Amino acid sequence: MTWGKRILDLAVALPVTIIAAPILIGLITALLLREGRPIFYVSERMKTPTQSFGLVKLRTMRPAPPGAEGGVTGGDKSERMSDLHRLLRRTRGDELPQLWNVIKGDMSLVGPRPPLRIYVEDYPEIYTEVLKCRPGVTGVASLRFHQREEELLAACRTADETDDVYRRRCIPRKAKLDLIYRENQSVCGDIMLILQTIGRLFDRK
Repeated sequence: MTWGKRILDLAVALPVTIIAAPILIGLITALLLREGRPIFYVSERMKTPTQSFGLVKLRTMRPAPPGAEGGVTGGDKSERMSDLHRLLRRTRGDELPQLWNVIKGDMSLVGPRPPLRIYVEDYPEIYTEVLKCRPGVTGVASLRFHQREEELLAACRTADETDDVYRRRCIPRKAKLDLIYRENQSVCGDIMLILQTIGRLFDRK
């Protein structure tokens, strides 16, 4: 991560964290009252092919039975989501705690979405290249493919089907977009992607 990228991350993430604090407190309160504990979900993600970190999100799914948690989210998990959970996912309000990951330096504001360890280990030729960029909260793949990915995975009815669709139809497409970003990244480009993300959030609302 370049110094310019790191400075941009802190210049945006620190004030946004302060501004968004009341919103986050409100979301935590709503989740606590309507869904109970736990409020946060920490998922192991990879920031390099060999280094992991704990990605922090607001929980948008009722806890699974022991041993059943993990993997990407598809239609097979829809019964564990309430209307509030779906609202948080649609508006990406569940991702506000990731500002802490940005401040710590685990992530950037812009970059490829941080992958699960299992996919990094199964597709080293892809993620060795993709993870030459620090993972981000948003990015080219998030803006251009996220909605299509949700549609594909929502149609899945079992965990195996979700995993198969993600491997065959999502990973290659997202990696292609992430590599386009890697070859063309700049501070100005990151600012444009951040602005596009904000615009997309207001469209969803």
